[in-house]
Amino acid sequence: MRLVVQRVSRAKVTVDDRVTGEIGAGLVVLIGISPEDTAAEVTWAADKIVNLRIFEDGDGKMNASLLESGGEVLLVSQFTLYGDARKGRRPSFIRAARGEVAEALYEGVETALTGAGVTCATGEFGASMDVELINQGPVTILLDSEKTF
Repeated sequence: MRLVVQRVSRAKVTVDDRVTGEIGAGLVVLIGISPEDTAAEVTWAADKIVNLRIFEDGDGKMNASLLESGGEVLLVSQFTLYGDARKGRRPSFIRAARGEVAEALYEGVETALTGAGVTCATGEFGASMDVELINQGPVTILLDSEKTF
């Protein structure tokens, strides 16, 4: 599982001019799922998202988590995080999970986040989406459950 985590002051996703998810301060999380991912990666992802210390604490240091800051999450599926463009000019997406597998794990992450007490908005799985955000900081963190980076 791969995550692009961006700290934002606000964000929203639209599909066909319809807002499917919108948040104030918190995190936009782009999530890519591989065929090897399981419930263990769902747990890993949710734990990282809610506990990653990338918000300012009372001393102005980047030392507080999403839970401590009271922020929200906008979770957006993005199979292109598994795009491989090392050869040629057209990326290969064979390392991305098929739709039905990926959707179930994506929904599992959403469920785990709301279960942790976080307000979680989403995009629309499998749709062409427009994602608007104000990256606050800017702070962008790349995470990979296989620890390849």
